[in-house]
Amino acid sequence: MIVPKGPDIRRLIAYVGQPLLLLFLYDVAVVLIYKVAHKEWIALPHIPVALLGSAIGIIVSFRNNSAYARWWEARTIWGAIVNNTRSYGRQVVTNIRWQKDGEEEAARMMQRDLIYHQIAFTNALRQHLRGLPPLDELHGLLPEDVLVDLAKQKNIPFAIQIRQGDLLRIALERDWVDSLQWSALDATLNDFADAQGASERIKNTPMPKQYTFYPQLFVQIFCLLLPLALVQNMGWFTPLGSTLVGFIFLALDKIGRDLESPFDNTIYDIPLSNMSRGMEINLRQAIGERHLPEPIQPVAGVLW
Repeated sequence: MIVPKGPDIRRLIAYVGQPLLLLFLYDVAVVLIYKVAHKEWIALPHIPVALLGSAIGIIVSFRNNSAYARWWEARTIWGAIVNNTRSYGRQVVTNIRWQKDGEEEAARMMQRDLIYHQIAFTNALRQHLRGLPPLDELHGLLPEDVLVDLAKQKNIPFAIQIRQGDLLRIALERDWVDSLQWSALDATLNDFADAQGASERIKNTPMPKQYTFYPQLFVQIFCLLLPLALVQNMGWFTPLGSTLVGFIFLALDKIGRDLESPFDNTIYDIPLSNMSRGMEINLRQAIGERHLPEPIQPVAGVLW
């Protein structure tokens, strides 16, 4: 996610740099054909560019609203994961209590295992959604024999949730939690499963092809027609006016295409790494750890 700050002119120009350069060269070619080669037939001043621009602007805006809705839904889902993770950490450290002498160390180890499994879950889910190897982020959180078993699974975040459920069942059997406390913890795990499913729905269900193809096609056609409609009136200044208007439409088109996939591991994604690190800090703090990892900081204006 690009962190808001002062305008970055280089990034702004580079955002649609290649198509904008091609459009400028095309505009110059149209002007040269009209002014130097005197091919007046290339001028088409009666093209209703204002009407076309208005219609295409509405279409592109509608698509961009849909794309932003997907991006914001993804952010809302992960906001719920953050909140539920904090609740889960609180439930683990306050509800799991030993009942007999000599069980304190084992109960605290159970708390630690559950907390570390939750840290592993958030990291694995982030990698899973980004299409990266989940196990790379789990070393040091789970035992090596567990990692070997997880390597055989297709959906590693889900497999970690199953292990969390097994650990909670053991805590119930040992009377470290009562049935109501276990039910509350299990309900929180269900919330994580719902959030994972919602994230996978966004990841695995792309925008309909028509939403991506036709707005882009309409913008390209508009950019091709624009200098033909302007060259008679603007003459040598046609590249200036056409390129400026084209930049607006090309940028709007690209904005929608960038936002429609919030888990593609690009600079336009929601900041999953930052959110995962924040949850890890909260969970480690819940079990009394003092040497906590540092929050993720923006790199070159991008928060991952």
